[in-house]
Amino acid sequence: MNPEQLTSVLDQVFTNLDEATKRSKPQLHQREIGTVISVSSGIAKISGLPGVGFEELVLLRNGASGIAFNVDEDEIGVVLLGDFHLVRAGDEAERTGRVLDVAVGDELLGRVIDPLGRPLDGLGPIQTQQRQPIERPAAPIMDRAPVTVPLQTGLTVIDALIPIGRGQRELILGDRQTGKTAIAIDAILNQRGQEVVCVYCAIGQRASAVAKAVAVLRHGGAMDYTVVVVSEGNDPPGLAYIAPYAATSIAEYFMEQGRDVVIVYDDLTQHARAYRELSLLLRRPPGREAFPGDIFYVHSRLLERSTHLRTERGGGSLTAMPIIETEAQNISAFIPTNLISITDGQIYLSPSLFELGILPAVDVGKSVSRVGGKAQRPSYRSVTGDLKLAYAQFEELETFARFGARLDESARTTIGHGRRIRACLKQHELAPMTVPAQITILVALNAKLFAPVPIPRMAEAKQAVTDAAQHIPKAVRARFDSESKLSDDDRELIVDLARKALTPFQTASAGDPEADESPAGESKRDTEPASAATTETDKQGKA
Repeated sequence: MNPEQLTSVLDQVFTNLDEATKRSKPQLHQREIGTVISVSSGIAKISGLPGVGFEELVLLRNGASGIAFNVDEDEIGVVLLGDFHLVRAGDEAERTGRVLDVAVGDELLGRVIDPLGRPLDGLGPIQTQQRQPIERPAAPIMDRAPVTVPLQTGLTVIDALIPIGRGQRELILGDRQTGKTAIAIDAILNQRGQEVVCVYCAIGQRASAVAKAVAVLRHGGAMDYTVVVVSEGNDPPGLAYIAPYAATSIAEYFMEQGRDVVIVYDDLTQHARAYRELSLLLRRPPGREAFPGDIFYVHSRLLERSTHLRTERGGGSLTAMPIIETEAQNISAFIPTNLISITDGQIYLSPSLFELGILPAVDVGKSVSRVGGKAQRPSYRSVTGDLKLAYAQFEELETFARFGARLDESARTTIGHGRRIRACLKQHELAPMTVPAQITILVALNAKLFAPVPIPRMAEAKQAVTDAAQHIPKAVRARFDSESKLSDDDRELIVDLARKALTPFQTASAGDPEADESPAGESKRDTEPASAATTETDKQGKA
């Protein structure tokens, strides 16, 4: 290349550089870098971040992250979400300018993830197109619709006496090992084929318990429409704190798509303890039972996100079933009373009923649904109207009869009918019942068709009626899920089917000495079924 050509090339290069220099405008990116002052169990104190906001995400070394909780003048208190053993005093901490979010989408169905959206099931990474903050404002009042559509749990005692509607918040509480999680799992299993998405959030649970629940859901085919969010017992308390909020954001994604969603928080007792631990480490003033003063707000802003949206907003619903553990049947403790006042009803599980083998151990007298019959179909409501009153009268008379008092014929009949109601409300775990089967049993109870059946044979008689419900015509079944009431012809048809199914038991019980001869107190023969049920329960393991 001759000198002239070289000069021309160099001139062109410099000309291009000058033009590029004129076009480029340097951009300054502001970064706030702080320093970790101290680290303790699950929290860190950081200085040098004057512009950080409340609940802003903060990045630390080795990929660890945290949420700014205490925003003081000279330092901030950060709740660590990762392994806090990797964080050391003197490490750098950087602001992100955003709040913590979680991946949402249909890709999460059938997966087991942690509160940060990382997979725990070994099925590979999760590729989603959308993320949502874990803390979101609840839907305004004007965007909400009344709760009128029932959520069938498959448990007769709940669907008949304590109905739950789509968009309701129903609390499940009771002592340890009384079957709280079993009720929630049965409700999830019963949503198969109902076009309902389920989110199961395990907070501070043992890994073995979570693995068992996931195995049950997978075996029942429920993982196809279920997302499992897990915070194990050995995880940092920060993960246990954000777990229900992350799970609710995932559920809200489906609700905003116009779908019906059920979310189970198992359980909020562990969540409250994790928040108390974080608050005490951050030197927040303790209140009743050492819980911070805003523990009510922590749970209320979580459960207030469950609702039924108006048709203009898609018509989706989010039904919350939080679980709370009581101690020594004390439902007047701080956290249980808080959540009872936040939710729309509660299902109380009694240890005494559990020990007697009455499963599910739902105490009907202490359980309530504030939505009530509005969450039941008219056909269902027509057959459950007098059932709760009859059962309540039976429980009162049964308590009085234990003193050995002599009762008249009317009281004896009431006690005998009540015992058969209780026998029909018993149900095995992981065996949800269909609506036709439940209605057939309730119609038979109202018609006193079980009266001649001896107590020891009630389980067989109930199964016979359940099998007979499969022969109900499709036209009648369609009316079960409609807004029309049962006609007299429909009721007569169901009564005839139930009477034919119970004929062998009524014949066998004619003159049977095992009939209720001594309702004033539990006779030896009457107590035998409860003992057998308890033995069967012990073999299966506590729920």
